[in-house]
Amino acid sequence: MQELINRFFKLEENKTSIRTEMLGGLTTFMTMSYIIFVQPAILSAAGMDKGAVMFATCVSSALATLLMGLLAKYPIALAPAMGHNIFFAVIVCGTMGYSWQVALGAIFISGSIFIILSVLKVWGGLIASVPDSLKHAIAVGIGLLIALIGLEYGGLVVATPGVLLGLGELTSKPVALVLFGVAVTSALMALRVHGAILIGILATALLGIPLGVVEYQGIVAAPPSVLPTLFKLDILGALKTGLVTIIFIFFFLDLFDTMGTLIGVSERAGFLKKGKLPRANQAMLSDAIGTIGGALLGTSTVTSYIESATGISQGAKTGLANIFTSFLFLIALFFGPLAGMIGGEYAYKGLTLHPVVAPPLIIVGYLMMKCVTRINWEDLTEGIPAFLTIIIMPLTVSITEGIAFGFISYSLLKLVTGRGREVHWIIYLFSVLFIFRYLIK
Repeated sequence: MQELINRFFKLEENKTSIRTEMLGGLTTFMTMSYIIFVQPAILSAAGMDKGAVMFATCVSSALATLLMGLLAKYPIALAPAMGHNIFFAVIVCGTMGYSWQVALGAIFISGSIFIILSVLKVWGGLIASVPDSLKHAIAVGIGLLIALIGLEYGGLVVATPGVLLGLGELTSKPVALVLFGVAVTSALMALRVHGAILIGILATALLGIPLGVVEYQGIVAAPPSVLPTLFKLDILGALKTGLVTIIFIFFFLDLFDTMGTLIGVSERAGFLKKGKLPRANQAMLSDAIGTIGGALLGTSTVTSYIESATGISQGAKTGLANIFTSFLFLIALFFGPLAGMIGGEYAYKGLTLHPVVAPPLIIVGYLMMKCVTRINWEDLTEGIPAFLTIIIMPLTVSITEGIAFGFISYSLLKLVTGRGREVHWIIYLFSVLFIFRYLIK
């Protein structure tokens, strides 16, 4: 069995082991496990049953993550996307007044289009068309976005009137716990201790219990029922109500969030080969099937997670790590209370914090910053688009917006300097689509 696993995932060729992949998969799961509890809270605002959404989130995440591991063989996990879920519940179902059944139908259609394009094998060409400077910039931008999320989850950075962001209360219990987690993880990494990030997560969680920041909720619980949302999507309703724009937005967000994550995480991990991502179509197909599966079960768009960078930083290099992550998503159905200790929330002075998850995200932000040295800053037609990509991502908390500014500025600068032929036609096409998207907002 071990030999079969070794051959299928090419563990020796990738200089990794089953143990290393297991640690990487566990680390990835622990840093993204918060979605199991955040997703039901957000979608319940649209009238959806919390227990059913939790079930749908775990199973669709397990399915998509497993497919990514088996088909694309990358240690990149998937789950319902943050941001997409808010657009689903607050905008489509709240502001626009559509039912959650119709919204799920729109997501199903979006995922179906994704599958068709994956079968036609167009994704590899799209990723290859992105210039190297923007590939590096996307990795750095995602790193800063991850770090910002970690700082906000930990209460180190808070909203401040007049200057938008300011320093949190460093002496408060949750922030002190996060600083402890960052310090422990950093020290272990500096000492080259294998499993440093995972050890840091566990140490933070254990210290958080006596501090009252992490709540012990038990270990085992019966899984919730999925029946309230299972197969409740309304595909015909989505078509009849003319949700073409909404379907396009769901598709657009999924496309560029997934592409951005794949490029950024793959750049950091060394998966890109001469600017191309091998098995890109299989990776996108995994995303699409996960999205359709999620719509059928009852959850919003499934996409690749930037938190996968934590598992990769822990040493994961193959899809075997995803097998472990997928298994843990299924196990979470029965060990919800235990998973809740890691990804759980802590309310403090109006803030909703995730103190255990915050330290590894901050550390991964540092690790992904290394790609900044590969950008040609002397060539302004390369450097300025790279800078805009990097700075827009964390400030808008959106991978898609960062890519949009990068594509548009890259196309314009190459054109005005008479170097338009250096730009792939796909970049021009999406630059125009991005501009059109901003004009019709």
